[in-house]
Amino acid sequence: MVQVMAKNTHLIVIVGPTAIGKTSLSIKLAKHFNCPILSADSRQFFKEIAIGTAKPTPEEMDGVPHYFIDSLSIHDEYNVGKFEADAISTLEVVFSKNPVAILVGGSGLYVDAVCKGIDDIPKDKKIREQLVQELDDKGIAALQLELKEKDPLHFEKMNIQNPQRLIRALEVCRVSGKPYSSFRKGKQKKRPFQIHKIGLNTDREIVYNNINQRVDLMMEKGLLEEVKTVHEFNHLNSLNTVGYKELFKFLDGDISLDEAVELIKKNTRNFAKRQLTWFKRDDSTKWYTPNDSVENIINDLVID
Repeated sequence: MVQVMAKNTHLIVIVGPTAIGKTSLSIKLAKHFNCPILSADSRQFFKEIAIGTAKPTPEEMDGVPHYFIDSLSIHDEYNVGKFEADAISTLEVVFSKNPVAILVGGSGLYVDAVCKGIDDIPKDKKIREQLVQELDDKGIAALQLELKEKDPLHFEKMNIQNPQRLIRALEVCRVSGKPYSSFRKGKQKKRPFQIHKIGLNTDREIVYNNINQRVDLMMEKGLLEEVKTVHEFNHLNSLNTVGYKELFKFLDGDISLDEAVELIKKNTRNFAKRQLTWFKRDDSTKWYTPNDSVENIINDLVID
């Protein structure tokens, strides 16, 4: 991939747990630097789902151009490798006009794909299809057991309840005969722009309270009605996500609505915990609280 960008270009990256205020901060910084925003929230790509993904509304965007929001259908095949290529191509265009761009989102793998690049990991469509069939026939526990045997290191680190990532890891194990973790060298690609990482976090109880309130607000805004519109497609990987899978269980008659809502809150809190674990690994991230002034954050950024 040829990357020709102007000198002294800057990518401001905003990360942190869900419901912490990343969207609000990104809009304020974008207005200050007169620049666009790239979303690295893998759930906000899909145009059919908005409420449960906390997608920013046009009013919240406040005229700031956004990339990778409503850019795909839930029926489209997409992965982090494609996102890396698309995001870098987009930044080439952005940096030809603006010296600054902002990347914001809570999907750590997608953030890393832009900042560091991802490893060249083998693929095999037939093996992947075979694993999808095995998931249907044997259930997720059988695949979890196989990964634990073939790659205990990755098994301990990953979310083993995510069938898409489980299948991807096993696909690599079967294709290569090697553990999936052996391909994740973490060798960083050199990007032709400066990267400034900002993290938002606060007390855990505040984060959890924000999450609980957000879920209640989503339900008031019509999350259940939105989920009903995509219920027939609940087998898609794009819909195997918090806020949707729990309400699918309610619509299927497996749990009550109250149970589904409490499960959304619990699973979102667990997701936030995993997000922080991921982002805290990066020592280059400078952390702030949502109460820190935007002016202080701007002053700390060295944008020449």
